Amino acid sequence: MITGYTSGVFDLFHIGHLNLLKNAKGLCDKLVVGVTTDELVSYKNKTAVIPFAERMEIVRNIKFVDAVVPQSSMDKMDMWNRIKFDVMFVGDDWYATEKWKDFETQFNEVGVKIVYFPYTKGTSSTLINDILLKERENLKIKNNQ
Repeated sequence: MITGYTSGVFDLFHIGHLNLLKNAKGLCDKLVVGVTTDELVSYKNKTAVIPFAERMEIVRNIKFVDAVVPQSSMDKMDMWNRIKFDVMFVGDDWYATEKWKDFETQFNEVGVKIVYFPYTKGTSSTLINDILLKERENLKIKNNQ
């Protein structure tokens, strides 16, 4: 049995998230997904729109997902020590970055393969948030006229 792992904030769940999970499940028997805790999101100087417990529940109910775990650390080896996955799935926006070169070296030593999937162009939670903020500002301006 091949166990796969991926992780993310999964805020404002969108088609890019679904593509990642669907493609990952196609390459493993069991897909475990780490959902970033609110504390870790804030550590990255961001704020999730959807609370952690709700993001966990959303991801847990995606048919491609077999198990969901909290991701409270950026250290992917910590999660490997807990789950012992065989393959890790990540977006290709991380490919060849210094951080992921280090992860590749560490994972290679324990026999874990990293698969980079093409990033879904044209959509992201950050983009959706930016559009919502602009729309709220436009409404505020219209309501004050």
